[in-house]
Amino acid sequence: MADSTAPPTSVCQAFQRMAAADPNATALRTVGGTRTVSWRELADDVRVLAAGLSGLGIRRGDTVALMMTNRTEFYPLDLAVQHLGATAFSVYNTLAPAQLAHVLRNSGSRVMVCEAQYVDIVRSCGAFVEHVVVVDDDGAGADAGALTLKRLRQQGLADDRFDFEASWRSVRPDDVLTLIYTSGTTGAPKGVEITHANLLAQASGVTQVLDFRFGDRITSYLPSAHIADRFTGLYALALFGVQVTVVPDIRRIAQALLDCRPTIWVAVPRIWNKLKQAVEHTLDDESDETHRRTVEQAIAMGTRRTRLIQAGEPVDAELAAAHTAADTAVLSGLRERLGLDQVRWAASGAAPTPPATLEFFASLGIDICEGWGMSELSCFVAVSAPPQARFGTVGKLLPGLEGRRADDGEYLVRGPSLMKGYRNDPARTREAVDRDGWFHTGDVVVADDDGYLTIVDRKKDIIINEAGKNISPMSVETAVATASPLIGTAVAIGDNRPYITALLVLDAQAAAAFAAAHALDPDPKTLVSSAPLINALATAVAEGNRQLSRVEQVKRFKVIPAYWEGDGDELTATLKLKRRKVAEKYATDIAALYADPLADDVRQPTERNRRQE
Repeated sequence: MADSTAPPTSVCQAFQRMAAADPNATALRTVGGTRTVSWRELADDVRVLAAGLSGLGIRRGDTVALMMTNRTEFYPLDLAVQHLGATAFSVYNTLAPAQLAHVLRNSGSRVMVCEAQYVDIVRSCGAFVEHVVVVDDDGAGADAGALTLKRLRQQGLADDRFDFEASWRSVRPDDVLTLIYTSGTTGAPKGVEITHANLLAQASGVTQVLDFRFGDRITSYLPSAHIADRFTGLYALALFGVQVTVVPDIRRIAQALLDCRPTIWVAVPRIWNKLKQAVEHTLDDESDETHRRTVEQAIAMGTRRTRLIQAGEPVDAELAAAHTAADTAVLSGLRERLGLDQVRWAASGAAPTPPATLEFFASLGIDICEGWGMSELSCFVAVSAPPQARFGTVGKLLPGLEGRRADDGEYLVRGPSLMKGYRNDPARTREAVDRDGWFHTGDVVVADDDGYLTIVDRKKDIIINEAGKNISPMSVETAVATASPLIGTAVAIGDNRPYITALLVLDAQAAAAFAAAHALDPDPKTLVSSAPLINALATAVAEGNRQLSRVEQVKRFKVIPAYWEGDGDELTATLKLKRRKVAEKYATDIAALYADPLADDVRQPTERNRRQE
């Protein structure tokens, strides 16, 4: 008999252990609990679906693509593929037909499992798959020659020859668990091959830093095609027994938090910023002046305490007692209204998190650790537990990994969580991983004496101006974007240019509130040319500039007359900038920022010209 206390050798083995720990406990649920799935039900469904997929001819080493929104059906399907020793991966459901064709061909997918709404694009993209399985309960899509999930289950139930136990027990550590297709900020997406061993090494490192427990609660709202959601949702469920609440629409995340009451939670910086703004807007709208002052004083007390802790200085007994009283009377209520009152630890990643945002939540009693992750390293590269987190850093290198800084500042990493390679792309694999096994991250990173890492910027994104000065666009963008809630995204421009300029994109929610307050048309095409908005943004840019050196300061800006959505032309699904595409799409606007002599003040070209006239 195998030792049940020995570390698992596959994600399948880990899942089977979790499923047996408390079969009646809830493993999956929807917002509002309209659907719940117990561990017993999930394990049974995995067995049935594995049999059904085996009946379609899926064998060890084959690849199955999944294309759907965040929903409970995703979990048993992905796990079923794993239990066959095959590779399951998720497709961004916003891909254009040509992009989808590339992903399906590169991956060698034999089966596509998708929602009915995606059947047409799958059929018409030009890439052949042997079977299309539609997950919708109503059987939609069957008339297009697709197999329904219901029918797949029926076939699995009827198959009495399939040996499920032998199948999953034969899965080896070096079998490819999943593919993560890079979101394509530059070039065609690359398929990162992550093995069971890679993922288990990642889990081993993470659990030495962050505390996962059976029954922990978390939400899944990012695309499952991204390693962040896969690890904190699917794999956290399988490896640690975390209960997942699926959130099909990111705009419902505030409601989902109140419903789920997560005990651990991970979000991208924009979500944290929006939650911060929600608290601030509530305070601004508070009609009871006495209550508003009480809340502000409690937050200020939390901020004083946080700053002392961050500085490594002791919190005196008087402040500690006063903070405890304020926490009981006020701050605990704020956490409860956010739905974050039961959070044991929280994390932020995918982009820089403004230190002011981290400080704000720490003042409320919600400690956030900022982490650094990469698909090629199976998720986390660096992170520190919230009590040890230092604002402005991404923590320390994950246990089990080695890191070193190249002469040009690029950070190199190697270790057991490093990908097997890029699917069917040996040339780009060799470019990324050298002969000594060092992965070239592309990030310029510095480390302090205690080993805390700070990301300066992407190596390829560093701006070198006409005078030869190296400027981090990320530093400029963070300073400007955090100066006003109106700014959803800032894009710094200036490579081989005489000075820095910026493209500004409005935050849709903040812009709507601003338009209402100033009796303006909320349509961004009209709003971006209004004098009150331009003046507010000019003030914000000036404020951001005060945080920057002279050479980094934004001299001119252009407001884009549209709202940018995740995984569109300009942003990836996790809201990273697609800089090359932005530069191409807005080339005319960028040229206009450098078209005439520089004025002394910060203005849009159109506004500046009007004033000069």
